[in-house]
Amino acid sequence: MALPISSPASTLDYPDTDGMPMAESEFQLLPLLYAVGALRAHFRTRADVYVAGNLFIYYEEGNRAAVVAPDVFVVIGAPERIRSSYLLWQEPKGPDFVLEVTSYSTRHQDQHEKPSIYARLGVREYFQYDPTGDYLVPQLQGLRLVEGTYQPMSATVLPTGELTLHSDVLGLDLRLAGDMLQFYDPTTSRRFLTYEESEQARQQAEAQGRHEAALRQATEARLAELEARLQTVQATPSSAPPPRQAQDTL
Repeated sequence: MALPISSPASTLDYPDTDGMPMAESEFQLLPLLYAVGALRAHFRTRADVYVAGNLFIYYEEGNRAAVVAPDVFVVIGAPERIRSSYLLWQEPKGPDFVLEVTSYSTRHQDQHEKPSIYARLGVREYFQYDPTGDYLVPQLQGLRLVEGTYQPMSATVLPTGELTLHSDVLGLDLRLAGDMLQFYDPTTSRRFLTYEESEQARQQAEAQGRHEAALRQATEARLAELEARLQTVQATPSSAPPPRQAQDTL
């Protein structure tokens, strides 16, 4: 596991923003938000997994220039809590998984500068996704760290024509459906929903739950009414005349 670079103690502040927008456009923003949301949903029961997006990682104490901001990253073995930035020397470990939503304007950073930093920090898997197809062919590519050097991952093309890469770190598949990046559970083939889809599914589930609760309440009320009527009938004395006795025949 790569360790943070140690420097003399410093009283420097570490900014949590550079004043730049989170993404160039919605082409980059939407998949970033989807990836963070999908991965947080996947690891929601794991208190030892941290998922973040567009967050500064400072990797050298006392040096504010030693910083990188992955679009999406996952740390297996760091507590899930809110952070303004990720100070590597104050954390148990560095990221295991990084996804960059890349474009032609950021290609030099994503292809050359960042991979060298990520390899130095011990990032085990580095994925790049080009939502507009500016320069990456195919638009989804993955690298795996092997003895300190990134090696290309093998992709699988499904019968549907969708390109798939498997992440050992996440235990998930990254799939390119058309131009859209999607996460899949390989054991169930379940696609992780977008935020909008999750909200719609949640609202539908809540509406269905309210409907079922109303039906259950109405059924219980009807049963209680019938039971009360039955008890009333059973408690009422019978007014029917007693049966006639058969008379002896002379």
